Amino acid sequence: MSRIGKQTVIIPTGTEAKLTGINFSVKGPKGTLTRDFPGDVTLHIDGNEITFTPNKTGDRSVNALWGTYASHVKNMVVGVNEGYSKKLVLEGVGFKSEVAGNTLNLALGFSHPVKVAIPAGITVTAEKNNITVTGIDKELVGSFTASIRTMKKPEPYKGKGFHYIDEVVRRKQGKKAA
Repeated sequence: MSRIGKQTVIIPTGTEAKLTGINFSVKGPKGTLTRDFPGDVTLHIDGNEITFTPNKTGDRSVNALWGTYASHVKNMVVGVNEGYSKKLVLEGVGFKSEVAGNTLNLALGFSHPVKVAIPAGITVTAEKNNITVTGIDKELVGSFTASIRTMKKPEPYKGKGFHYIDEVVRRKQGKKAA
C-alpha cells in the first residue's frame, strides 16, 4: 500500500482542477499545468479534494504508480499556487553569470563563454554570482538547475563551481609540504 497515494490532495480556493479522460489539468493564479495520467490508477475529483485509487490491488508496479501520481498531482497544485524556486551559487575567481534576454551567459574559466537557452515557463535571475531559477513546474525547474550545475560541479579542494545554496561541499586537504 502506498502511504503517499492514500493521502488526499486539497485544492486551494482560486484553483481549478479538471480531468478529461487521462488528461489532468490544474489552473491557478500563477498559470496552468497539464499532464497525462494513463494506467492503473484512477483519479477522483470531489469538490476540493483529489483522491487516488489503484485499479489492481497487490501489484507492486501499480502501488508505485499510485504514489507517483499522487506526488505529481500535489506538485502541480502547489506549483500553480506558490511556484518553485532553486538557487545556485557560482564560486571561483573570474566566474561570472548574467541573463541576457532568453539566454544565460556564463564565464566558467573555459576558453569560450557558455551560453544556455532558458526554456519557456522558467524565469532566471542572476545577481552577482547567485542564480535563481523559478517556475511553476517543479520537474522543469529542477532539471534545468541540475543541467546548469553539471557544467561546473564544485571541486573539493577550493570549492570552485556551482553549488546549491543549502548544499555543503565537502572539502579535502591539499598536499602538505614536508
